[in-house]
Amino acid sequence: MPYEWYLEYEIQKNRPGLLGDVSSLLGMLSINIITINGVDDSRRGLLLKCESNDQVRRLESILNTMDNITVTKLRVPKLRDRLAVRHGRYIQRDADDKKTFRFVRDELGLLVDFMAELYKQDGHKLIGIRGMPRVGKTESIVASSVCANKKWLFVSSTLLKQTIRSQLIADEYSEDNVFIIDGIVSTRRGSEKHLQLVREIMRISATKVVEHPDIFVQNTEYTIDDFDYIIEIRNEPDEEITYKDVEEPPMMFDSSGLSGFDF
Repeated sequence: MPYEWYLEYEIQKNRPGLLGDVSSLLGMLSINIITINGVDDSRRGLLLKCESNDQVRRLESILNTMDNITVTKLRVPKLRDRLAVRHGRYIQRDADDKKTFRFVRDELGLLVDFMAELYKQDGHKLIGIRGMPRVGKTESIVASSVCANKKWLFVSSTLLKQTIRSQLIADEYSEDNVFIIDGIVSTRRGSEKHLQLVREIMRISATKVVEHPDIFVQNTEYTIDDFDYIIEIRNEPDEEITYKDVEEPPMMFDSSGLSGFDF
């Protein structure tokens, strides 16, 4: 069976024909290029396919003799590698907390692609999203659901009106759905019946996305450690995410109809 690899190298001297030399070397080793793109400054990333891992070992030994490039990554591709080649830049990851990923509003396309790939993975996923009002949190969740061909369900939200669900119909318990929970609305305005529904949903082996996860864990039995991924969205890279000026939600609207659509 074919093997996929991710190659990334830093250009030490960008002379004419350098990419052609690397491509010719791959061709001589019978390694196919699936995708190629610039990644950040002075780096190039390639998704490769070959019939044997021995081909990659030979490739690595030859590349290490080339003065104009330095191999920075040669590995089985991770999700971040695939997205880096697709979008031309890496997703920023917190240096201390490896499950926290950072985006700015200009990178919403990359964020939607990243979240869609997470949704496509099987099994339980609990994702928290931090960000100031109107930065694009809910819109990104919905857009990534569409990209992943998933049905989304607002358990609590303020996207249109304040929505607080107290029950689901039978087919809405599907493990293929994406459940969207607003941590502020649920914990500050939700009834005990609503919170019981949240607990039921948290036990489903499906994707759950919680906006304002810090408020959510302050007022429930869950902790930040329960989250598989934390996503932060900012208008600017140095923007502080704070809850000091959180506005009071508008009038409650308990709906069983705002449950997303099938695509």
